[in-house]
Amino acid sequence: MSSVSTSGVQIRSRRRALRETVELLSSMRFAISLLTVIAIASVIGTVLKQNEPYPNYVNQFGPFWAEVFRSLTLPTVYSAWWFLLILAFLVVSTSLCIVRNAPKMLADMRTWRENVREGSLRAFHHKDEFDTPADTATVTARLAALAQNRGFRIKAFSRDGGATLITAKAGAGNKIGYILAHSAIVIICIGGLLDGDMMIRAQMWFGGKSPIKGNAVISEIGPEHRLSVSNPGFRGNAFVPEGSTVSTAILNIADGALIQDLPFMITLKKFTVEHYSTGMPKLFASDIVVTDRRTGKQVDARVEVNKPFVYDGVAIYQSSFEDGGSKLKLTGFPMAGGDAKTFTLSGVVGQDTKLTGHGADYTVEFTDFRLMNIETVTDASGKPDARGVGKKGGNKGDDASGLRAELGNVTKMTHDRDLRNVGPSVQYKLRDANGQAREFSNYMLPVTLDGQSVFLAGMRTQPDEPFRYLRIPADAQGTVNDWMRLRAALQNPTMRAEAARRFALLSMPGEDRAALRNQLTDSARRALDLFAGAAADLKDASAEAQGGFTAIATFLQKSVPEGEREKAADVLMKIINSAMWELWQLARAQDGLPAPTVDATSSQWLQTAINSLSDRVFYGAPVYLQLADFQQVQASVFQLTRAPGKNIVYLGALLLVLGVFSMFYVRERRWWLWVKPQSGQTNERTSGAHVLTAMSTMRRTLDFDREFERLKQDVRAVTGAPAIPGSASAADTDPKPMK
Repeated sequence: MSSVSTSGVQIRSRRRALRETVELLSSMRFAISLLTVIAIASVIGTVLKQNEPYPNYVNQFGPFWAEVFRSLTLPTVYSAWWFLLILAFLVVSTSLCIVRNAPKMLADMRTWRENVREGSLRAFHHKDEFDTPADTATVTARLAALAQNRGFRIKAFSRDGGATLITAKAGAGNKIGYILAHSAIVIICIGGLLDGDMMIRAQMWFGGKSPIKGNAVISEIGPEHRLSVSNPGFRGNAFVPEGSTVSTAILNIADGALIQDLPFMITLKKFTVEHYSTGMPKLFASDIVVTDRRTGKQVDARVEVNKPFVYDGVAIYQSSFEDGGSKLKLTGFPMAGGDAKTFTLSGVVGQDTKLTGHGADYTVEFTDFRLMNIETVTDASGKPDARGVGKKGGNKGDDASGLRAELGNVTKMTHDRDLRNVGPSVQYKLRDANGQAREFSNYMLPVTLDGQSVFLAGMRTQPDEPFRYLRIPADAQGTVNDWMRLRAALQNPTMRAEAARRFALLSMPGEDRAALRNQLTDSARRALDLFAGAAADLKDASAEAQGGFTAIATFLQKSVPEGEREKAADVLMKIINSAMWELWQLARAQDGLPAPTVDATSSQWLQTAINSLSDRVFYGAPVYLQLADFQQVQASVFQLTRAPGKNIVYLGALLLVLGVFSMFYVRERRWWLWVKPQSGQTNERTSGAHVLTAMSTMRRTLDFDREFERLKQDVRAVTGAPAIPGSASAADTDPKPMK
């Protein structure tokens, strides 16, 4: 009886290394090891998004892990050289397993195993032996009919002494399943190799192709970096703004990219985003025109997520969408000095704009524009907060200095999810002459947080950090003008002094209190100077300590005993709040505006403005750029795929299903029936026959045991022998009719 061997093929060769290599490659243990590695790699490729831009991995995992993933080629695991090499070894190993076992299996399927002896049948576990009054010829005919009726193929052989051996077999599909399953693995791996980068790498190794590194104009890229239209297999991306046409795809490979020429051109007519009632997107779709480059034929098509359009063997998938170069108009507000004069700035997403005249020369790099932003407007503790300075306790990073510690994060998903559309936003980098850059994200419209309408101005220093947002209160006209006036006035020493004088005069009127009023004036001016970061003893302090509540805290720690700090802080805050009210009136009067109304709304605005002015020192930008107008241009990112191995993989999957089904649900059985005259009889036509039946299988199960018990009863029933006492009848156990 044949069985599948787990050892490898043993060849005759004088070279020991060759013999051991072939035996290793053809062993089942080696194939299982390769399958295990492929399974682990496939899990990684499923969990980790593949073929994303490197900055995306930096943003999600941080620079360290992003670099580790890139060094291990995990972002492109399915096209990594080691993954393709494992697939190739698996093809070789599985093929050798098939070559080793398939001929033996096919030969075993054709054999009847008629050389079995009577004595060996008695050694079987599943056997039965009895005498029957019917003659041997009749018994042989009935048993042959019974075996055929039960689905067995039979063949009879004559033996010495008038005996007859009936050999029966069923379930040959079990061995066919083994061959199909292993062949399916080979076919699927070949399809995977064809759909991977194998063909492209072959062109790089033998065809003189090399990836291009850095940026370049596609039309100017030479043929050594381009793949022909006839390239049998590829997977690339194409960035297409609305109204634009592309005829190439970008294939990211190694540390660069190859240009794949397409047999057609793609023109994006319109990109559509449909949203749910909550504002979350539910559909991305692109209306395109495909133009055949050879015939000029044009075909209109619509590409949606998971609904590709196939043309000339190339599938066009909706991968993602980006800004396609929206035109922006912004209003600039100085964030330093006593000048509040605004300026205008224009830009295009994806391009740079020079910014001069604000202490140094800067370059504004516009990176993104979003028409809609669905955000959770909460602070870091999960509660609505106009300042967003709430922090979770217990973590080391909660006490970190800088913007992370002082400002909130509107985009961070927290426990209390309050999703809403907060309107358009612009994202840009402000780069100085030394190449250092900070990234900003500013919202166009105010957002109501905790009853206060505020503008959100985000900043981060590293791509892997979340944005932290400065909350600038909106005035009665829904602008930032009042806050900007107040900020400029706070940086003007003359206006600070005048605000301190007016505060003292209102607090202590009368000529008899002039001395105390002068002392209060000095205290108020001192407090405003500290808050503005203009105090003389803070000139040598770090930037984080120059102004705001941080400067106040630093002053109290240096100048006030610990037991009196709380009382002193309360007095200082009252002075600052009152003096800032006077400063606000002065700033508005300077621009010819009426004084603010004394009510709860103005008080709330002023308190939010004071908090925002304190946080301003962490914003780290000389200007605040507010989006004033825009002309949106959207772009689709298509994934273009030519997969010659797709149908091969489908065939392999079908064969694998059939093979696994046959291996697990089809049981191979062998059945022998030995019929001879009873002892003392020499003529098969004389009365009385002796029957010996035995059965075997590759996998012994309870179903097999029950099947043999039924067959035992059926054999006794058709031969006229008495039934086994205590056993169920054939009619009770098997409803199939007998011939």
